[in-house]
Amino acid sequence: MKTLLPLCLLFCIPLTAQQSRSIPSYYEKDALLSEKLSGIARDLGLDGDFQVGEDGTEQISLAVIQLKDGERPKIGGVHMENFIYPASVYKMYVAAEVLRQVSAKKYSLDSLYVVRSPNDVDTAREVLSDPRPLLHDRDTVTVNYLLDLMITRSDNSAANCLIDLTQRKNINALMHKYNWQGSEVTRKFLKREFEDPGYGDIRGTETSALHAADFLYRITENRLVNPWVSMQLKTLLGRQLDNTKLSEGLPHNTMFYHKTGWWSYWTHDAGIVKDGEVHYVIACFLPLREEQALPKFRLLAQKIDTLMRTY
Repeated sequence: MKTLLPLCLLFCIPLTAQQSRSIPSYYEKDALLSEKLSGIARDLGLDGDFQVGEDGTEQISLAVIQLKDGERPKIGGVHMENFIYPASVYKMYVAAEVLRQVSAKKYSLDSLYVVRSPNDVDTAREVLSDPRPLLHDRDTVTVNYLLDLMITRSDNSAANCLIDLTQRKNINALMHKYNWQGSEVTRKFLKREFEDPGYGDIRGTETSALHAADFLYRITENRLVNPWVSMQLKTLLGRQLDNTKLSEGLPHNTMFYHKTGWWSYWTHDAGIVKDGEVHYVIACFLPLREEQALPKFRLLAQKIDTLMRTY
């Protein structure tokens, strides 16, 4: 019996919105592409049920969108409608609302923000090669600095600050605008005992590869809010410092605009691949610990990239 979230993320689980599993009509649902992706997943041992501790079983959530000029985008996947704990991948949803509010002139990228505890949760840098210091209570930084930390270094403290700045109700209004019900940002990156009033017993955040891929597709089309928001977010994703997952299997000099995430039994990567005329979106959520997932990601990227170059 599948359990969607680990017990440490559960307590009381009131659903805030119905999950949307429908594929938007602007895509061509490609059964052959899904078949080929299923074969790749099967070859890599990724097509079954995975035990996630004592919390039940989980499945891969994988979506790929082929992008060719002048053609309707084709989508295929493996359990792409499956909702799964996204770890830090959902920080890109937070970033979209930050940029929307900047675009609406609620504040600017240069606006100053004061960090407050308990949001300053990080005790180590997620990417050790990044020299920027950890955020601490009463640090004053710009919104742009927080955005870059949150996306490129996957800084949890920065994410908590930006969730407070934007407010979850606004992030989720944006998610609902694009019919991504079920992918609401419900939690900050801290223990429940430190959550804001009303969020201590809310369900944990989930998303699906379908929603993540559709989000990224809108960025490629400059249709996530508006062109400025889309291009700003794409630039941030292009500066990703964690290149240990799908990036490892992509050809040299391929541009990959992406957001990674990992925690406990979950390891993920979702992004936009661009290499000359080769252009596609991939969102992959694996219910595997990072040490098990990394070699799988390298092979998965190699096989899917080879497929997309000839498909």
